[in-house]
Amino acid sequence: MNRIIIIILLLSQAVVSQSTKKSYDTGEWLNFRVHYGFVTAGYATLEVDQAVINGKEVFHVKGEGKTTGLSRFFFKVEDIYQSYIDKEKDIPYRFIRKIDEGGHTKDIQIDFDHDTNQALVNNKKHNEKSSISFPKDVQDMVSAFYYLRNNLDVENLKDNDEIGMNMFFDKENYKFKLKFLGREVLKTEFGKVPCLIFRPYVQSGRVFKEKESLTVWVSDDDNKIPLLIKADLAVGSLKASLTEFKGLSHSFKIHVD
Repeated sequence: MNRIIIIILLLSQAVVSQSTKKSYDTGEWLNFRVHYGFVTAGYATLEVDQAVINGKEVFHVKGEGKTTGLSRFFFKVEDIYQSYIDKEKDIPYRFIRKIDEGGHTKDIQIDFDHDTNQALVNNKKHNEKSSISFPKDVQDMVSAFYYLRNNLDVENLKDNDEIGMNMFFDKENYKFKLKFLGREVLKTEFGKVPCLIFRPYVQSGRVFKEKESLTVWVSDDDNKIPLLIKADLAVGSLKASLTEFKGLSHSFKIHVD
């Protein structure tokens, strides 16, 4: 439960079709119910706003996750992830991670300089700053989702195709990879929705049962929003289901029998 936003973003990094039109815009808001079976453990949201960084208008994406009810009593989680993304290039200029997970806290801000390929990592909790180089076209945990929504060509994907990209998280560069599993019509509370299915590879161990422990169903339309997420954890399993949305840029496709 202490990885609500990370799970959603990892799973969501599977989305989208290459197109001249954007898959999202300012005002988009997604709400997810995180649950173990029928028990609600918490909620998570992703919201797109706008801001100004160094005199340039950018998308400001904010993700929040928190436990509720008995889950909050046993393990309190309050996570905030933010990314400031170039509207044309789909690259991040700033990433913020501020979390409190059962008393384990972090407060980190990363500023990306794409001219020098240097990331300034400001660990506010420990008052430490460091500069780390990163590869070209790098993404952060949040911006990766929105980059793929605009740039991944799903029309030509075949079952079991794999997609990779460069990512930077906390103080490390790593290669993110996911597999395309195929298409199906998913029953949701909104109706039957045509979906794309992806499986991001994760590190097995303390959190996830194995490297193929995550599966995500993404709407097969111009929005490419995550509808259902399943995670097999080291202990038990968890799901995140989309319960509410607003501000979509395109029509939400529902299958009609």
